[in-house]
Amino acid sequence: MGVKIKEWLGINKNTPYVSHYLEEANIKASIYMAVVVIMLELFMILRTLVKYVILGDESKDLHWVITHFSSYFILITAAIVLLIVSVDYIRKKISSGVHAYAVILAFAAISLSFGMYIASVDYTNGNQVLTFIGMELYIIALISWRPIVSFVLSSSTFIVFRIICQKAAGKEFSEGDRINYFIFWLFMLMVSVSLYHQRRSAALKDEKLLDANKVLEKLSVEDELTGIKNVKYFLENIEKILSDPSVRLSDKIFLFMDVENFKAYNNQYGFHNGNKYLKDLALKLEEIFEDSLVTRQSDDHFMVFTDRKNVFRRIEEVKKHIAENQRDIKQGLKVGGYIPPERKLDPRLGCDRARYACSIIKSSRDRDYLEYDEKMHESFTKRQYIVNNIDNAVNEGWIRVFYQPIIRTESGKVCEFEALARWIDPKYGFLSPADFIPVLESMRQIDKLDRCIFETVCNDIDRIREMGKKVLPVSINISRLDFELMDTVEMLEEGTSRHNIPRECIHLEITESALNEDVTSLDNAVLRLSDKGFNLWLDDFGAGYSSLNVLKDYSFNVVKLDMKFLTNFNERPKAKIIIRNIIKLAEDLEMTTLTEGVETEEQAVFLREIGCEKMQGYLFGKPMAFDNMVKNISDGTYAV
Repeated sequence: MGVKIKEWLGINKNTPYVSHYLEEANIKASIYMAVVVIMLELFMILRTLVKYVILGDESKDLHWVITHFSSYFILITAAIVLLIVSVDYIRKKISSGVHAYAVILAFAAISLSFGMYIASVDYTNGNQVLTFIGMELYIIALISWRPIVSFVLSSSTFIVFRIICQKAAGKEFSEGDRINYFIFWLFMLMVSVSLYHQRRSAALKDEKLLDANKVLEKLSVEDELTGIKNVKYFLENIEKILSDPSVRLSDKIFLFMDVENFKAYNNQYGFHNGNKYLKDLALKLEEIFEDSLVTRQSDDHFMVFTDRKNVFRRIEEVKKHIAENQRDIKQGLKVGGYIPPERKLDPRLGCDRARYACSIIKSSRDRDYLEYDEKMHESFTKRQYIVNNIDNAVNEGWIRVFYQPIIRTESGKVCEFEALARWIDPKYGFLSPADFIPVLESMRQIDKLDRCIFETVCNDIDRIREMGKKVLPVSINISRLDFELMDTVEMLEEGTSRHNIPRECIHLEITESALNEDVTSLDNAVLRLSDKGFNLWLDDFGAGYSSLNVLKDYSFNVVKLDMKFLTNFNERPKAKIIIRNIIKLAEDLEMTTLTEGVETEEQAVFLREIGCEKMQGYLFGKPMAFDNMVKNISDGTYAV
């Protein structure tokens, strides 16, 4: 309540912006006021000269003429000074509003004195006191005084004017005059208060808009999390540098920096501490690369555009900072570099190539830095081709489904097939899954491939039924990202319903590593798929570090052992012990076991002896096109 009263009276402290706004509004009003006064007083001076000097009107004595002429001259002089000072202020020739305000105050004093004097003379002669009223309107109601100032100023001038008039006339104001002057005083006070608050309200709105624009402007060039310059600013300024003829391109380099194990840091210490870590690192990067462009590209990835001189020393400083600030989790830094070859280079391409160089050493233990080279360029070009052409590959039929048989261990007969993606490209020919699947996952386009594979499998099942042959279950691989990029459950439900395929004919392979991610949506989706009647397989079991936790937390129909268990089978006796115990554990958990990567008869015999129920590998057949699969079943090559 007290704050509101202070604001209404104008005794609160305004912000610098509001004060400046009101100051400018008053000075602009002073310009108009000065112009009107100059024109009015010129008229009055000319009228006085013509009527009483040139024409010799004797209705006023010489003293009256001299006094009024002098008053007009003083007022017009004050108005001219006010106009000059106010215009200079608006044109920025006067930097401080104090000088302009001093002139306004002087003008106000002169104008009010002029008004009281002329009006008191008129009152003595029985005329109306419009000059005083006019000057009060000019000074009190056109200038945005604080309400308390308006009250004091108007009240004091009215009191002084009344005293002057009564003394000059030798009589008291009449009852009517007192009422009229009081009403006018009250009206003028309300107008001045209203004007002040209207202008102050406009100033506050402008200030909020200005603050909002500042925030937007800041966000347009700053990274929201770390406060350093954002990617947009980074790329725009690199374009300017590259186009500068005085800059030697061979002296410049793009650096992509990836903090190792940051995800583990986030999981252990929480996102708040993780964000603080990134802020501190961002500021350190700006300090180390003080004369360079630095930005956070995403998550724990940073980009730097800098001089090649001393670049390795600077990278070592960053690594030292990371080492000094790590906790229980061991952290490091991987850096990819790229030297711009031409001025027309798209900075985004420079960032991508530095990032690609970094990705190659991401899993390397003995390399922390790699520069993009010609050999890498070939691989990068293929990578970009894959990203740019995945839609064409799907629409033009370049994506094919190959089927690899899965046999039941006891009978040796084929019991189902795994659907595997192959890309037969018009430019590159046969593309291995190792060429395109990691690329599509990293670029978050893997859902396009997996949707295509599922739809192709459904169409192939339709073809098999049209041939009058028995339909065997088919397993398809589902990426973790599918659950983020599309409604995977809805897609599978809709497809099986549209093709009238029993849910038990579609088996879904989900990798163990995907289930180790902290993704709630994935957990819910796995439960929904199980409830809908789809068979769920735990793929690559044993490849990760939390295999037993996955078995504990999820219910799978099949556990698929990673083929690495069979690598150098005869030279690793412990592998046999581990496989035997996994088979026993799965049996106790009422899960079917399948081992992939079976290539020798010796491996098959061992798996049969320990009770592994299904096997898959080159020993039983390589992945094959649909027509070859049908032919092998028809001619008895595969017993079903």
